[in-house]
Amino acid sequence: MKPKIFRALGILALFGACFLAGATVAEIGNVRAKQSVSSESVLAESQNWGLGFSESGKPPTGMATVEELAKYNAYFLGDTTQKKLYLTFDAGYENGNTEPILEALKKHNVKATFFVVGHYLETASDLVCRMVEEGHTVGNHTYHHYDMSKISDQASFESEIKSVEDKYKEITGQEMVKYYRPPQGKYSTQNLEMAKNLGYHTFFWSLAYVDWNQDAQPTHEEAFEKLMSRVHPGAVVLLHNTSSTNGEILDELLTKWEKEGYTFGTLDELIGK
Repeated sequence: MKPKIFRALGILALFGACFLAGATVAEIGNVRAKQSVSSESVLAESQNWGLGFSESGKPPTGMATVEELAKYNAYFLGDTTQKKLYLTFDAGYENGNTEPILEALKKHNVKATFFVVGHYLETASDLVCRMVEEGHTVGNHTYHHYDMSKISDQASFESEIKSVEDKYKEITGQEMVKYYRPPQGKYSTQNLEMAKNLGYHTFFWSLAYVDWNQDAQPTHEEAFEKLMSRVHPGAVVLLHNTSSTNGEILDELLTKWEKEGYTFGTLDELIGK
């Protein structure tokens, strides 16, 4: 799939990303009240993952609770009593920013998870191998980056997942770790159950910002404002490998977080592996 197509897919996530970047807890509560549904039925519907931030430095609320997601081996937040962060990157295509990201991670001895799609495996196999060699985890972001919440049968869902597994093994000679991130954060209870049936753990996030739009990259100041004010203990951080801003600021960002007393963990640690 060509980079332009991924940018177009990114635009489809704009509303979810804007909600993620700016919604408040009160706004989430109002939406739920208007829908007049229980938290369990909210989870069952097709959703765009979103967050509500009520206080700087505190964990946000998500579209589903930690307890609701746990039923499906799904997560968006780690231990909120520990100042530990879990870095993850969504990798849809390569545009030259992954290398500086890897360099910054190596400098700080931080291990991250890169959720890759089929296009990335096909066109950036050298970088995928480097991720593995440097101790990072490569997770499953589906082969075609479809809206998986619209896929209702297990066979079609499995095909999107297995195709990534097969390509990854072809490239690295290793079995893929069964970590899954829904494209665009779109999900349903049925999807989460399908992933669980395939042995996967699903990972959303509790900290992100609008970094994926190549035509409107945030300034360094804008990025630091979002990522420093909203960082919190146990955060699962979502960044995009295509962001030139991320490539430019990651070294300094990790330094700033370290000065705040944060350390960095892996998703294995988050789930207690």
